[in-house]
Formats: sequence, structure tokens, C-alpha cells
Amino acid sequence: MTTGQDRAAQPETGPQDDEQLPTIAEQMADQLGGWRGLVESSIPVVVFVVANIIGELRPAVIASVAVALLIAGLRLAQRRPIRHAINGLFGIGIGAAIAWRTGDERDFYLPGILYGIGYGVALLISAAIRQPLVGWIWSVLVAKGRAEWRDDPKLVRVFTQLTVLWGVVWLAKVGVQAGLYLAHQDTALGVARLALGYPPYALLLLITVWTVRRVTREPQPTPLPGA
Repeated sequence: MTTGQDRAAQPETGPQDDEQLPTIAEQMADQLGGWRGLVESSIPVVVFVVANIIGELRPAVIASVAVALLIAGLRLAQRRPIRHAINGLFGIGIGAAIAWRTGDERDFYLPGILYGIGYGVALLISAAIRQPLVGWIWSVLVAKGRAEWRDDPKLVRVFTQLTVLWGVVWLAKVGVQAGLYLAHQDTALGVARLALGYPPYALLLLITVWTVRRVTREPQPTPLPGA
């Protein structure tokens, strides 16, 4: 009899499908946009922080948005994927618009803080109702739409634990930024935005990929003769 874990480790498409799965490094590179994606997504925030320290708010807003547009334009001209550039431009644009309207530089970071709170809460709620969000994201991004893990109690438990980990870490890092926001520590908030951006995300992604691959590739016990 085939167990749920067997189905997760060896989908119906055959043994060759497992070989076609991207490696851990490839999966991380795709989600993070590679080293170029990491750098490009951070540049507009760095520009805003530096320009705001040496100048005023509005020139800093204009400079950060201009850099984000330039990066997106270069990627488009080079026919490179622009998903990460567009995501970054969207986030920068909303924060810049709010900061421009209120005249308060810390509001540049407000959308990211609110998004992080919402994402962290959604992760914990999904784990509480046994529909772990990390598992469904794994199905979409890695497992080519398959969701056999739902039939395997062990994988459901693993994805639930990973979802709780993601939610706790996400709320912790957003909590630091929210504290700095409320304390009007604008420069420290910018530094925290950079330091608590991709590094925790990359670590969580590595833990997730390694854990799920280890669980799905664990050898099954050999059934006893006549069982």
C-alpha cells in the first residue's frame, strides 16, 4: 500500500519528475532574484536613507523612485525578468507617495510595516486552521501545482511548523521596525529595513527547502513478508 509520504516524494508523473525539481540553490535564486535581484531591490531604499540623511525628504523620495524606475527600465530593456523590480517599485512607490503627502520621512516605511503585520498574522492563522500557507506556496512555486502533501499527516505537520516559524519571525522583525517607527527613529528604521529584509527571508527559505526535501526523501520502512 502506498503511503501519503510516498505520493509526496514520488508524484504520479513518475520518478523522472523528482529529478526535474530545481535544486535548493536554484529555488532560492528564483525566489530572491539572485544576487542581482537582492542588490537591485535594496538600492532604492539605500538611496532614500542616504539622501534623506544628507538632504531633505522630497529630494530623497524623488531619488528613490527614480532609481527604482531606472532599474525596472534596465531590466525591461535587457529582456530580463522584471517581477522583482516591479514588486520593489510598487513598494517604493506607495511608501514614497505616503511620505510625500504627510511630509514625514518615517511614513516611507509604513506600507512595509503594515504588510509585514498582515502577512505574519495570515501565516499564523493558516497554521491554526491546519491550512499552512507555506505548504500551499510550496505547491505553487516548487511542486508544479501538486498538493499531495495534504494527504500526508507528517508533511502537514511539517508545513504547519514551518508556517508558524515564518509567522513568528515575520512578526518579530516587523515588531522591531514598528518600535522604531513609533519612536521616530527614522535613520535607524531605514537601517533596520535593510538588515531585516532579505537576510531573514533567505534563511527561512533555506530552512524550508532543506526541511521539506529531507522529509520527502526519508526512506520508507520495508514491509514485512506477508504483511
